Amino acid sequence: MANMDGSTKPLIIWLGTNTCAGDMLSFLNAKDPGYEELISSIAELRFDYLLSASEGSDAINVLDDLQKNHKAAYILVVEGSIPTRSNGLYSVIGYRNGKAWTALQAVRELGAAARYVVAAGTCAAFGGIYAAAPNPSECVSLQAVLDRKVINVPGCPINPEWMMGTLNHLIQYGEPALDDDNRPKLFYGETIHNLCQRRDYFDNSIFAAKPGEPWCMYKIGCKGPVTYADCPVRQWNGEHLSWPVKANTPCIGCASPEFSDGSVPFFEHLPDVKLPGIKVTANRVGQLTGVVTALGIGAHLIGSILTGRFAETLKKDLPRGSKLKLRQRLKKIH
Repeated sequence: MANMDGSTKPLIIWLGTNTCAGDMLSFLNAKDPGYEELISSIAELRFDYLLSASEGSDAINVLDDLQKNHKAAYILVVEGSIPTRSNGLYSVIGYRNGKAWTALQAVRELGAAARYVVAAGTCAAFGGIYAAAPNPSECVSLQAVLDRKVINVPGCPINPEWMMGTLNHLIQYGEPALDDDNRPKLFYGETIHNLCQRRDYFDNSIFAAKPGEPWCMYKIGCKGPVTYADCPVRQWNGEHLSWPVKANTPCIGCASPEFSDGSVPFFEHLPDVKLPGIKVTANRVGQLTGVVTALGIGAHLIGSILTGRFAETLKKDLPRGSKLKLRQRLKKIH
């Protein structure tokens, strides 16, 4: 269907509020499709706060035109948290009629007329670093100031494929399946812990003592067990080259709603692991998982097994310190 100005491509606004610009910079590293293909073949990026050729009143006029003449025809992407103190004056998008147009006003007005609203990065999705204590500008998430659904694509910064995939899904198929935090399940459907290449070390209680060691990072603060994202399988750097744990540093949980206040200290051990209906230490999980795997049951079922009738028998019969040798377990995955 053609837009009012005759164009047929889906329209996108990428608005920056309180942001370090990291999400857009990461997005520019997208491949297959890349940024160039997006703006030349897939969609029309009418406004990009970082890369727009227009400035001043000309740029604001573009936003005004989209809001008035293209209702329900554009996707609004917001990067950054929303300052609310002093009626939002801590983040000003530009000036209209000689008056400051704040990010708070802009996202409410543009969001009301958009077909979809997408929060790019953890700051927009959940408040993030800008909303961390003491939060002098009283920053909040995009959802907190909008009375409509916001699709959250968190990460600090986002993986470019998370955003590119979400935008393409919206354009081609409509809204993707979302979790309870309105994140696309396609990218945030599993914990980093469950997808991690070092999960086997966790199951066998083989833990790194300091950053730089090639073992499970759980004991030195890894937030993988409580963070939903596919970083281990998708990886980063434009060529799927690496991710924090592969670089021998713990996951800091940057895609979580609790980031960053709820993730600090970054290098402090999580006190325990929460599995469905039970709470056990990492060492205990390692022991139990070793026995379960020896019985020919997949380690990914450990949570449900521990909550069933078999759990008590398994715990009672478990020899002290019992676990499979690392080389025996590795044979099954290599």
